[in-house]
Amino acid sequence: MIVAPQITKQPAPAPSARNNRGSLGRKVKDNLTGHAFLIGAVLCFALFMWFPMVRGIVMSFQRTRRGETTWVGWDNYVRIVADPSFWVAWKNTFVFTILALVLGYALPFFVAILLNEFRHAKGYLRVLVYLPVMLPPASALFLFKFYAYDPSDAGLFNAILKGVGLPTSEWMQSPTMTIPAMVIASTWMNMGSAVLIYLASLQNIPGELYEAAELDGAGIWRRIWNVTIPQTRLILALLAMIQIVATMQLFIEPLILANGAGTQDSATSVAYLIYQHGFFQNDLNGAAALGVIMLLVLAAFSAVYVRLTTKKD
Repeated sequence: MIVAPQITKQPAPAPSARNNRGSLGRKVKDNLTGHAFLIGAVLCFALFMWFPMVRGIVMSFQRTRRGETTWVGWDNYVRIVADPSFWVAWKNTFVFTILALVLGYALPFFVAILLNEFRHAKGYLRVLVYLPVMLPPASALFLFKFYAYDPSDAGLFNAILKGVGLPTSEWMQSPTMTIPAMVIASTWMNMGSAVLIYLASLQNIPGELYEAAELDGAGIWRRIWNVTIPQTRLILALLAMIQIVATMQLFIEPLILANGAGTQDSATSVAYLIYQHGFFQNDLNGAAALGVIMLLVLAAFSAVYVRLTTKKD
């Protein structure tokens, strides 16, 4: 009778102390590298964003005269709010934001839908739409100021209006046309980025949804309303908030197109009023107080907007 030899399991060799030390060293090295990058980013934010913000809040409660700084409490805020230009600037800013939301928010979405329907030359059309974004903002605005918004018949827009038999406009010299003219220029400069974002979102919509809508007899507008908009709702909500916050910080358009305040203060914005207080009137404390007011308004809007969209979701 042959007895099979018994095989005894040998215990696995314990990891050596050298391997443990090597593994621990690699972990410490990886963590140190990650924390080093994180600390660098935090220091950059603290130095260039958080510190100026905190410093501005502190300055808004102070008054600096001839190198001497004194604590004045709410005096800067009372003085800024009592200034008639304060309310004019907020009115112009809100009107610009509303008009920019109507034109600059809806137009890129429908341009993206139109480009998404093309079967050929998609790359060329995307470059064509995005080209204004690649131009420096100052160059684009000077182009509008001296070429498109020329109040004479030599201006591009006036030539078009005259060609179709409509009355011409003084554009930036007219108090009623100043803000609409700035909205047109701002929309042309910035819509390319939104169009590309919408295009990327539209291409992620399953084609089966459109096929089902077509089988149900839905026309193009019903397909947009029942398929496209619901499928891109999150992107639409995000870009709406970003655009409102960005347009309320209106500055470069009145500075270049209207030389600052414009005719009868028709172009004065809150951001330009901050610039005027800080660099023309040498009132850094008043500029800081106005900046804090804008910060609170934008923060309150963002909080309400996020709250409403969260409840809706």
